[in-house]
Amino acid sequence: MKLGICVPHYGRPIEVERMLAVVRHAEEAGLDSVWVTDHVIVPHDVDVIYRHDMLDPLAVLPWLAAATERVSLGTSVVILPYRTPIPVVKHLASVDVLSGGRLIVGVAIGWMEGEFAALGVPFKERVSRSEEAITLMKTLWTDATPELKTARHQLSGLQVSPMPLRKPRPPIWIGGMSEPALRRVARLGDGWHATGATPETFRQAKHSVMKFWKEEGREGQPALSLRIALFIDGVHEWAVEEKFLRGRHPIKGTIKQVAGQLAEYQRLGVDHIALEVSYSTYPAIMETIDILAEEVKPVLDRG
Repeated sequence: MKLGICVPHYGRPIEVERMLAVVRHAEEAGLDSVWVTDHVIVPHDVDVIYRHDMLDPLAVLPWLAAATERVSLGTSVVILPYRTPIPVVKHLASVDVLSGGRLIVGVAIGWMEGEFAALGVPFKERVSRSEEAITLMKTLWTDATPELKTARHQLSGLQVSPMPLRKPRPPIWIGGMSEPALRRVARLGDGWHATGATPETFRQAKHSVMKFWKEEGREGQPALSLRIALFIDGVHEWAVEEKFLRGRHPIKGTIKQVAGQLAEYQRLGVDHIALEVSYSTYPAIMETIDILAEEVKPVLDRG
C-alpha cells in the first residue's frame, strides 16, 4: 500500500517555506505521494478547517510539480462543479506534463451548499455537471481533435493541447460513499477515493463498488484509495481537533496502533492512502513523516 500526506495548504497561516519543507521532506523520506484539497469560499456557519488561509489547489499543483521529482501529485479532491470544466482539464493536463506524468486526479461532486450558492452554481446540478466534466476529461486527455457533444459543450474542429504524459491518461478516482457515488465509480472512474471510512464501512462499500464494476462490464479492477486523518499519541493533540472531522473516522493511537490500523486497510485492498496531517503544527507534521517512513511503512511493506 502506498502512503502519502495531504499538503498543509489551509487552516494555518500561509508560510510558503515551511510548506515547501514538508513536501520535500515527504519525498526525501520515501513517502509515495502528496495531495491537495479543494474549497473556494466557505460559509461562516460551516465549521471546517478549510475556511482559513486556503491556497487554491490548482495553483498549488504546478508549484508541487516544480518542487518535487518523484512523488505522485494527487487531488483529494477537485470539486468538479465549482469551475468551468474545459480550462480545468487543460490545467490538469499541464500539471501532468510539468510533473513528468505524476498526476492522480481525485474528483467529487461536492456537498457544501452555501459554497455552491456563492459560486453561482446550482446545487441540484452538481451530479450532471460532475459527470459531464469527467466525460470531458476522459475525451480531451486522449483525443487531440475531439468530436463531442455534451449537455453544455459542443466540440468540433478544435485542437486540444497539451496531452498528458501519462498514458493513456491520468487516473480518475471518484470520491463519495453513497450508492450513486459508488455507481459513478463503476461507470466513469478508474478507482474509488473514500474519505474517513471505518474499516467496516470501507469493506461494505468496496463490495458495492466491485459489484457495480462487474455489472458495468468493466475489465480489470478499480484502484481503491482512502483519505483519512491521522493522530499519533505524543505527536498530535487529538482533543483539540476532533470538531473538524465532521463525523469522519480517523486513525489514532500509538505508533504500533497506527501501523496496525493502516495494515487493516491494506488487508481490505486499499492501494493508496492519503493521510490528513494538516490539523497539527509544522514540527508535528515533520515528525509524523519520519514516523511514517521509518516505523510504519516498513511494517506495511512486510505485508
